[in-house]
Amino acid sequence: MSIQLNHIIVPAHDKRASAEFLGSILGVAVGEDSEPFVPLTVSNGVTLDYANSSDFQHMHCAFLVEEDEFDAAFERIQKAGLTYYADPGHREVGEINHRWGGRGVYFDDPNGHNMEILTRVPD
Repeated sequence: MSIQLNHIIVPAHDKRASAEFLGSILGVAVGEDSEPFVPLTVSNGVTLDYANSSDFQHMHCAFLVEEDEFDAAFERIQKAGLTYYADPGHREVGEINHRWGGRGVYFDDPNGHNMEILTRVPD
């Protein structure tokens, strides 16, 4: 059996609102509540299980997307008026990056988690 990531628990102040926020940016439907989680499943079958929590460390989640998916998600980021960055340290405000011959952008979710969408990864 090969090893695959199946799910990750993402702590949130409001699990439903947080899952819906990311789902709206990525264009992914939020699943039905499965106590104590609200699931958001991406195309490779990995589920982000949002769970309510009042105390947590901020996480980084990166999503590899196709060029057209990047365009659509980036447009939704801009329409939502979100601040976005070309770098994970949030120093290059209002820019995207072109690492590895692709495009990438970072933005915060409502909990301060550092989200990233990118079209290429290093070989």
